[in-house]
Amino acid sequence: MKEIEITTRLGNELSADEIQTAAVKALGVSPKIKSQLKYRILRRSIDARNDILYRYKVEVAKPEEVMEDYVLDEYKDVSNAEPIVIIGAGPAGMFAALKLLTRGFKPVILERGKDVHARKFDMAKLSREGVVNPDSNYCFGEGGAGTFSDGKLYTRSSKRGDIREVLHQLVRFGADPSILIDAHPHIGSDRLPTVVENIRKCIVEHGGEYHFDSRVTDIVKKDDGSFDLTVTSTTPSVMSTTPSVMSTTPSIMSSAPSVMSSEAETSTLYTSRKVILATGHSARDIYELFDRKGWEIQSKGFALGVRVEHPQSLINKIQYHGKYQPYMPTAEYSFVTQIEGRGVFSFCMCPGGILVPAATAQGELVLNGMSNSQRNSKWANAGVVVQIEPEDFPEYAKHGPLALLQFQKDIERKMFEYTGSLKAPAQRMMDFCRRIPSNGLPQTSYHPGAENAPLHELLPEHVSLRLKYAFPQIGNKKMHGYYTNDALLLGVESRTSSPVRIPRDSETLEHVQVAGLYPCGEGAGYAGGIVSSALDGINCASKI
Repeated sequence: MKEIEITTRLGNELSADEIQTAAVKALGVSPKIKSQLKYRILRRSIDARNDILYRYKVEVAKPEEVMEDYVLDEYKDVSNAEPIVIIGAGPAGMFAALKLLTRGFKPVILERGKDVHARKFDMAKLSREGVVNPDSNYCFGEGGAGTFSDGKLYTRSSKRGDIREVLHQLVRFGADPSILIDAHPHIGSDRLPTVVENIRKCIVEHGGEYHFDSRVTDIVKKDDGSFDLTVTSTTPSVMSTTPSVMSTTPSIMSSAPSVMSSEAETSTLYTSRKVILATGHSARDIYELFDRKGWEIQSKGFALGVRVEHPQSLINKIQYHGKYQPYMPTAEYSFVTQIEGRGVFSFCMCPGGILVPAATAQGELVLNGMSNSQRNSKWANAGVVVQIEPEDFPEYAKHGPLALLQFQKDIERKMFEYTGSLKAPAQRMMDFCRRIPSNGLPQTSYHPGAENAPLHELLPEHVSLRLKYAFPQIGNKKMHGYYTNDALLLGVESRTSSPVRIPRDSETLEHVQVAGLYPCGEGAGYAGGIVSSALDGINCASKI
């Protein structure tokens, strides 16, 4: 058995005959048995250094050699099994739940937001009317923030676990099988909601539970080692095939959804021996809850900057060296550099995408990017952000472990206050670097709109000056044509990762002070994206 590399021009699919012909030579066998040779495509990437090529990595084997397929574990009926509470229905929560199904535990997912379809109405209201639902938006709701942010599936780390488990699970639930081999796989914000819904249906069909509009407001560790969780709802609903053994409120124990007509809040108490905390990087109330209880949390570095929007045609021209053709994949980019001792890098690049408002509270302004599976809008956008550490802003030290969380809040409020709405403060790229006002702005994909603003003054100098030097550097050394006044900078990109870490034991993955509580995923500071969050969820469930 060997791994070989085969190249083809973009637009040409690699055929079985081509693979087996190459395998004959690589394995040193007779051409007569070519059709019997086994193969498996491991990876496909684009090489645009000279000719525009697909570069395939393929595993080939002789007829007598065994080439085993990757096999997922089977799910068990957990209707009457021990329940384990998972707080959050993002990638970490969903994949923790799937792992629990294979191990014979009943996952009970508490999600502060709405199901993936109902959530879309709140996001539409946010974009069109500027109305923020603090529990249902681009960050909160079934599927988490990644559901409506392109569905990018690549991670730079393989140390967290077997990435194949995540990708094969996603294919099982409806993702295109191409994600198994593409170097930069993505699902698309138009298709990922269906995958997320299929995961939920599987969990419920096997005896697990989903409770939407269920925001955890208190966690109490009891003398017997178990937990009481207070959950606040305005329109409580449950999705399950069997009544929950954990709920003390009869209306929630019903196997049918329960929807209240009033806006009055209700409280429900859940009890669980173990709790997986997978709340995402924007659940600020959870950090504040831990701080009030004296449970250890730590201030953690994160990155902050702007969303950069170029014409997609320009990025195609740059990345394909002027050779772009309509049949080629929409071009993307990534970069990282160092400016005055801090990293400056692109983040969450969305080729053929649009910009969306990602605020989780009224009076703040945050931008994110998304793109559909076809990546066919006329814009390309990416966050370009600067690394920030707690020592960079000593004036926030008085907030203790919530120092950079408070800093993040203040920046988002400052951006909102400048425009007085969800319109984004914006400036052309070269004008930003030259510290001069822009004379008009290019068209943007951002639906609430952009307002001409001195972004170079609104951003902290720590960020503004590093971006000033980074953009020309990238344009001159890495992507000729990137540094242009046709590019628009919009503020602010501030939800790159959590500004707080919830520390856990490296062996048990439990909180360092609270046994049985498993801080998990992006919100706990241990992941950064769909795949790494999913792997962390799998790891926490496996420890249980």
